[in-house]
Amino acid sequence: MDGVPRVPGQRRPEAQPLRFSVLGPVRAARGTEALTTGSPQQRALLVALLLREGRTATAAELIDAVWGEEPPSQALAAVRTYASRLRKSLGADVLASESGGYAIRLPVSADALDLALAEELWADAEKARSAGDLCQARSLLRKALSLWDGEPLAGVPGPYAETQRVRLEEWRLQLVETRLDLDLEQGCHAEAVSELTALTAAHPLRERLRELLMLALYRSGRQAEALAVYADTRRLLADELGVDPRAGLSELQQRILQADPGLAEPSAALAETPAAPVRPAQLPATVPDFTGRSAFVEELGAVLASAEGRVMAVSALAGIGGVGKTTLAVHVAHAARIQFPDGQLYVDLQGAGARAAEPETVLGAFLRALGTADSAIPDTLEERAALYRSLLDGRRVLVLLDNARDAAQVRPLLPGTEGCAALITSRVRMVDLAGAHLVDLDVMSPEEALQLFTRIVGEERVASEREAALDVVAACGFLPLAIRIAASRLASRRTWTVSTLAAKLADERRRLDELQAGDLAVKATFELGYGQLEPAQARAFRLLGLADGPDLSLAAAAAMLDLPVEDTEDLLEALVDTSLVESAAPGRYRYHDLVRLYARACAERDEQPPVERELALSRLLDFYLATAAEVYALERPGDRLVDHLEPTSRPGLKFTDGTSAVDWLYTEAHVLLACVRQSAAAGELRRAVDLLWAAKDLAESGANSRQYEAAAVTVRDAAQAAGDARTEGRARTTLTNVYLVSGRFDQADEEARLAMMLARSEGDPVPSCWAANDRGIIAIYQSRNEDGEQYLQQAIDNFRAIGNQVGEASALCNLSRIHVSMGRTTSAVELAQRGISIYDEMGLTLRLANGRFALGIALTKAGRHAEALDQLSDALDIFTENRQRLWQGTTHFRIAEAHLAARRPAQAARHAEQALVLKCIGGDWMLGNVLTTLGRALSDLGQADRARACWQEALAIYEQTGAAEAEEVRGLLTPIAAA
Repeated sequence: MDGVPRVPGQRRPEAQPLRFSVLGPVRAARGTEALTTGSPQQRALLVALLLREGRTATAAELIDAVWGEEPPSQALAAVRTYASRLRKSLGADVLASESGGYAIRLPVSADALDLALAEELWADAEKARSAGDLCQARSLLRKALSLWDGEPLAGVPGPYAETQRVRLEEWRLQLVETRLDLDLEQGCHAEAVSELTALTAAHPLRERLRELLMLALYRSGRQAEALAVYADTRRLLADELGVDPRAGLSELQQRILQADPGLAEPSAALAETPAAPVRPAQLPATVPDFTGRSAFVEELGAVLASAEGRVMAVSALAGIGGVGKTTLAVHVAHAARIQFPDGQLYVDLQGAGARAAEPETVLGAFLRALGTADSAIPDTLEERAALYRSLLDGRRVLVLLDNARDAAQVRPLLPGTEGCAALITSRVRMVDLAGAHLVDLDVMSPEEALQLFTRIVGEERVASEREAALDVVAACGFLPLAIRIAASRLASRRTWTVSTLAAKLADERRRLDELQAGDLAVKATFELGYGQLEPAQARAFRLLGLADGPDLSLAAAAAMLDLPVEDTEDLLEALVDTSLVESAAPGRYRYHDLVRLYARACAERDEQPPVERELALSRLLDFYLATAAEVYALERPGDRLVDHLEPTSRPGLKFTDGTSAVDWLYTEAHVLLACVRQSAAAGELRRAVDLLWAAKDLAESGANSRQYEAAAVTVRDAAQAAGDARTEGRARTTLTNVYLVSGRFDQADEEARLAMMLARSEGDPVPSCWAANDRGIIAIYQSRNEDGEQYLQQAIDNFRAIGNQVGEASALCNLSRIHVSMGRTTSAVELAQRGISIYDEMGLTLRLANGRFALGIALTKAGRHAEALDQLSDALDIFTENRQRLWQGTTHFRIAEAHLAARRPAQAARHAEQALVLKCIGGDWMLGNVLTTLGRALSDLGQADRARACWQEALAIYEQTGAAEAEEVRGLLTPIAAA
């Protein structure tokens, strides 16, 4: 719109700018005040003037624009009337009359008309793309497209408006295609599939969209579907237009058939763009007082410098704990950063702990750091490693793998490409790591040790007591970590002299003789720091080290110590100052692996009476159980489970709202589950299993399912060994839920059967209720409707017997799904509505989503599709708010079914694609269901080959799992095969 001629005129002062919108309903506004645009014909005249970009339109042109070839007899008078009304609404200076016609004079700014702004954004995007700034171009196009608000010129009559409407819609599609092209250039192929599926359904003859969909599917690892899109397109064009696909589409099909490597990555233009690739910079800060190690720095630096000409440069540092491996590695890595301009990755592999980091988890974090979307990260270790190496190909990245357990843990994390390098620290020599440059790191020389001590304590204090300082570093065994702890304590004690510290260290009883005895060789250095603690600090150090888990919150620490939070924080911060404890984040603290072992040794040796150790862990278990029960009660008001949990001797945290409660649960997940395992091992079985049950959301969300399952198995096995049938029954009930969520239905049913048997023998009503409910759900998935009805009726009776209305509502909703399967839709709707009524009465939120989910399924079966979609959409919103990712995916699947039943295959395909991305409750079996539904939607859209690809994948899943649905899918494939 730049360069449009403007006619000067006398304007009245305006406090607010005038703006017009045509990319949707025609609107006018002055500031925030909406202005009237009149009747449809008056809006048609306004559109004809706005889109002439300031040029004058004659009365005849306006009549033709509004009415076409058959204007009314009073058309000229009507035009004048409309113009007069618009002038009153907009202002005389905006609508000008001249030469028998009219013109609208807009400000020079593009903001005055949304179309002009969109054109300006498009022009800027083209410039950014030409300059190689794809991120900026993509952002600008998104802004331009966001200006559309439905159909352009909505509701405006007349031939001129219709012509412009078609033009604007075509332009919008061109912008969408350009933006999707940029999405694919930037590697967002997995996210684009859902949108492209919907667009190709809406515009089946638009070949560019089909081409983009083929490329997105291919890059998402869905080659069969990509080729199926081409086959569908070719058949559609032949049937509808009698033509073949254009050359570009045919060429893409051939490249896919040949697995052309050029299709696997974004275009070369993206690789040349400096701003597009993510450049991680994850190295921890180097210490400002790094001292000595000059020979090692030079040696390692030379190896890293050779990375450009080698397949991969790998250096592995080995040495005892506390010898300074990490400090040296970080220092060398910072010095070498300039040689690795594409970034630096870092991870603590926690190899010295009981549970070292899994390579699969580390690769997931690395892929995210390199810019990979969560939905594009593969599931298996092998696939993640392959994608990781692919992303690093052609880039120069340094990977620092700290605190590795062994070579097996490290191998999947190595870049494996020229130009990259890996720097590894470990307590073991990695002689079995092929091609690695091995470095054995010993303690410091006396000169280096003294220099480090002096830098921390201060030159003035050391200079006058040099001999005493030498005695100090010698007593520390010249071990860097020990020296740093001793020097830090001395630096914080201004009344101490170096001789005082040396005298303390001279007492050999304060040091261990095992200085060179493997992992525990650093105990002597920790003894120094521990011996200087005040009594309350020492007690905190000993007791807090007893807890398993990666870290500890301030509130949990206060529970263990049986102290107020404020006093606990003072003690912990004092321990942080001595380097005995690390501050992982505000309000969270952690021990180094060896410091934790030392703290436990101190607890065994020094804690009096010894029972205090067990009491501290018992208080921690009480804290987690009480707090998890509070979270459970907030999410499920009225659920009587909390009445049947083991009582606790101390309260947990209180929350003002459900969001903060759920935040706590997911933040504490790893620590809470570690507490369950540790408590079970110590014989605290009943509270451990109840904590597991109260935290059951961790299993259903999908975020912590594996850790939850491991904890549940630990409790079950410990209870079985101890002969505690009550705990075993509850543990098997939690395992039922885990197996059900993951689609292992036979295992789930067996655990539930045993749980019910144990519950009856022990008179424990809770597993009797929930295990029966779960067996009903399992029966739904296995199409055992009569069994399911029996189990769910039993669950309803059991829940009523203990007054658990929430449980009763759950069973009613599940029974509704049984009735749906049996064709009893009227009673299915009634049962789901009864469940929802209970949930509403109890004020539930998250569980209400399950009720609406069940009602949506029943309404879909009853043919009441609009109502079903309302219920399912409400359920989806609640699941999303509560971070129940697997339930989100499952609800998208049910929404897809509802759209399909309502003969809206495009919307069905879009939601099925979302279910594939998010994954669902029910594991592989449910994946087969989603693929079957997606295939049906694609078939209805005329994309038969792609539908076949989905059904073949679903059939393979069903045959592998022995699911009854295999026969149905064979029937779907048979007509296609026959054709």
